[in-house]
Amino acid sequence: MDVVRYETFGARGDGETDDIDAIAKAHEFANEHGLPVRADDGATYVIGGKKRTAVIQTDTDFGSAKFIIDDTDVENHRTNIFEVRSELKSFKLQGISTLKRNQPKISVLLSHTCLISVTNSHIKHYIRYGANQNKGSAQTDIFIADNDGNVDMNAPIIWDFDQITDITAQPMDRARLTITGGRFSTIANAAESRYAYYGRGIAIRRSNVVIDGLQHRITGEGDHGAPYSGFINIANCANVTVKNTILTGHKTYRTIGSAGRPVSMGTYDISIGRALNVSFVNCSQTNDIKNGKYWGIMGSNYCKNLLLDTCTFSRFDAHKGVANATIRNSTLGHAGINAIGSGTFTVENTTVYGRTFINLRPDYGSTWQGEFVFRNCVFVPACGRPVSASLIGGSYSGQHDFGYPCYMPECITVDTLRIDDTRHPDGYRGPAIFANFNRRFDDDSYVEKYPYTKTREVVLKNVTAASGKPLRLSDNPVMFRDVNVISGSD
Repeated sequence: MDVVRYETFGARGDGETDDIDAIAKAHEFANEHGLPVRADDGATYVIGGKKRTAVIQTDTDFGSAKFIIDDTDVENHRTNIFEVRSELKSFKLQGISTLKRNQPKISVLLSHTCLISVTNSHIKHYIRYGANQNKGSAQTDIFIADNDGNVDMNAPIIWDFDQITDITAQPMDRARLTITGGRFSTIANAAESRYAYYGRGIAIRRSNVVIDGLQHRITGEGDHGAPYSGFINIANCANVTVKNTILTGHKTYRTIGSAGRPVSMGTYDISIGRALNVSFVNCSQTNDIKNGKYWGIMGSNYCKNLLLDTCTFSRFDAHKGVANATIRNSTLGHAGINAIGSGTFTVENTTVYGRTFINLRPDYGSTWQGEFVFRNCVFVPACGRPVSASLIGGSYSGQHDFGYPCYMPECITVDTLRIDDTRHPDGYRGPAIFANFNRRFDDDSYVEKYPYTKTREVVLKNVTAASGKPLRLSDNPVMFRDVNVISGSD
C-alpha cells in the first residue's frame, strides 16, 4: 500500500453516512506505517457530532473531496475534527529559574531544536478593561532554542521572568507535513449565544506544516448561535504556512459580557495562539469583507512574526500581543487592523477599510513597544462612510493597570499613503495622525496613574487625502504635543 484511503476503512463518502470513525481509523493506520492519506475526489464525507478526532501525522491530500461537518447536535463542542500532531513528545525543562528579555541563550542542551513555553503564574498580564473585563492571564512567553540553547533572535524573549512556575519544551519536527485541498462546509450550530466556543475544525499542533488549497464555507447560521474558535486553529507550534486557501467569516451574535453589559461575541475562522512564524499567503474569504454583519475573520494571542501576504480578509487582530507583524499586498475589510504588542509592525502595498488605519486595542492598553512602518498604502476610513479619519486609533485613560507599562509606537514612518476621505462629515477638519485617545487629557492638570509613553517621532512622506485637507496631529493636541512630526515629499 503506497497511500491510505478512507474507503479502505469503511468510509462511504455518499453524503449521508457519518464517516468520522473510518476517517480516524485511516489516519491511525497511516500514522503507524508512515504513509500519506488521499481522499476520493468524488466523495462527500459527512462528519456528525460524535466526539472523535482524526490525528494527522503524515501528508494528507483531501483533493476535491467534500466534507460536510454537521454541528447541529454534537457530543463535545470543543472536539476538533482533525488535529495535526507531532510524534515528538514535550517535556519539562529543568535548571532554568529566571529569564531576561532578549536573552540570547538558555543554559540547557537539547536533543532537538525546541519550542519553549514558559509561564510565571505569580504575575498577571493582559488585565482586560471594558465590557469583557477580566483579572488577566499568567505571564507567558514562547520562543525557539536550538540544541545548544541558542535562542532564535528573530523571535526573541519579550518579558523578564523573575521566577518561572512552568517551562516546557516541544521538539520541532524537521520534516515538513503538507495538507492539500479539501472542500469543507460547516452546518453551523444553533446553540445558546454565550461564550462556549466550538472547535470542530483543523487544529495545527505541530511545527513545520503547510496547508495548501483548502476551502471552508458555512451554512445554516440563524438568529442565534455559539461562537467558533477557528476552523483553522494554530497553536503551540512554529513555521506554519496557509496558502491558496478560502475561508469564511462567521455571523456575529451578542451576549452579556463579564461587566454585565451586552457585547458582540468574537467568532473566528482563523485562530492563532502561542505560535511563531505563521504566514497566510494568497488567501481570501467567501463573504464580503466590508459587511459588518460578519465578525472579523481572524484572532490571535501570544504570537510572534505573523504575516499576511496577498490576502483579502475582513480583519487582522492580535489580542494578547504579537511581536513583529507584516501585512503586504493585501486588503483588510471593515474590521481593519487591530493589535497590541512589540517590535516592528509593517504594512505595505495594502488597502485598509477599517475605521482607523490601525487600531491599538484599548481593552489591552493600546500598547505597542516598537515602531510602525507603512509604505505604499491606501486608507478608506470606515469603508467609505462619512467619519472623521484617523490613522492611529485607540484609547488610554491612564487609570487602569493592564499588568505592564503601556507604550505608543516610538517611531511611526508613513511613506506614500492615499487617504480616501471623499465622504466626510460636516465640519471635517481633515485626517488626523492620532485619534483622541483621552478626551479628559486636555490640560496639564490631568494625571495618568499608569503613565503612557507617547510616540517620539512621526515621519511623513507623500501623504495625500482625497478631501484635499492636510494631515493634522490630533483632536487632542495637548496629549500629543511632544510628538515630533517630520514631513517631506519626493
